[in-house]
Amino acid sequence: MSDSSHEFDITSIPFRGLVEQALAGVYIIQDEVFQYVNATWAAMTGYLPEQLIGQPVSRFVPPDDVAEVSARYHRRVSGVEPSMRFVVRGLHRDGSIVFIDVHGMALEYRGRPAVVGVGIEVTEQLEQTRQLRESRQQYQKLAVYLIAARERQRSAYAREVHDVLGGLLTSMKLNVGRILRRTEHDAQSEIREIADDLNGLLQEAINNVREISESLHPQALEYLGLATAMASYLERFETRSGIRVTMQPKELHIPLSSSRATMAYRIFQEAMTNIARHAQATEVTVLVACDAESLRVEVRDNGSGMPLRANATPDLNAPCFGILSMKERARELGGTLDIGSAPGQGTRIVLIAPLDANEDL
Repeated sequence: MSDSSHEFDITSIPFRGLVEQALAGVYIIQDEVFQYVNATWAAMTGYLPEQLIGQPVSRFVPPDDVAEVSARYHRRVSGVEPSMRFVVRGLHRDGSIVFIDVHGMALEYRGRPAVVGVGIEVTEQLEQTRQLRESRQQYQKLAVYLIAARERQRSAYAREVHDVLGGLLTSMKLNVGRILRRTEHDAQSEIREIADDLNGLLQEAINNVREISESLHPQALEYLGLATAMASYLERFETRSGIRVTMQPKELHIPLSSSRATMAYRIFQEAMTNIARHAQATEVTVLVACDAESLRVEVRDNGSGMPLRANATPDLNAPCFGILSMKERARELGGTLDIGSAPGQGTRIVLIAPLDANEDL
């Protein structure tokens, strides 16, 4: 601390001219007392410079912070940590709290150890950050609520479609069967022809009802588990889309609660839906693995890849509710969702999620 190159005098004209015009606050603290502050520093706390100079620093910080502010001062002047940057809370003249981003270092001032530093008020920025953080938390809560509400609606709709509409169609088919039995000896009957046609339409409607019900809330997921439900979905997907699908393995015990298994299934289902809608793929590979701690589901296709940015690289942040929904579900599972893509080389989606602690493999 005795090196004269580390010593300066506030009364020197160049120094005073520089700091008095600085947009940042400048201060000198010695013996935990303000020896100098410029007008910018004083204004951050609502005072004039002469009202701070000669006053202990402790007067201008909240009581709970006095010990920490003192400790930081002594760490610097003792050489333990000569330079420090941190955000300090200050007491404004009106009683409010201001936040100041401070960068101070130990120097000699008039032959004795002191701390010289600069500061910028960041109260507004920190408040904006806090509001952004709260908004993000509220968004996540809303997303979780909407996902859960949509799943409840899907389950309710599936029951209604299967039980009510499916029941009505089945009753209609039985009545058509009665008509066919009564006209079985009259193969040329116009009524029999109409009944035959109606019977075919009813069977097609019943099959569609089962498909819709299964899509809304897969029964296999509830009774046979996640892997079996995925395999069953892929069989129907391959028939509908004409895309060749491979899944390994097709049977695997995955210890997840019903609600968490449903979230994992919806991520997988959304990935497959995106492939059918956008990928222009001819092959899809689904790999499922499960160890003592986590589930890993990988969906890989040979399609066109993700939308491109101007620089011809995949835009994985392009607005897409499906991807946002997948990411939110993965977050709610406590897991991660990794999306990799390259132009013309398809897309690879990997979900890794922790297993339920109370379930056994």
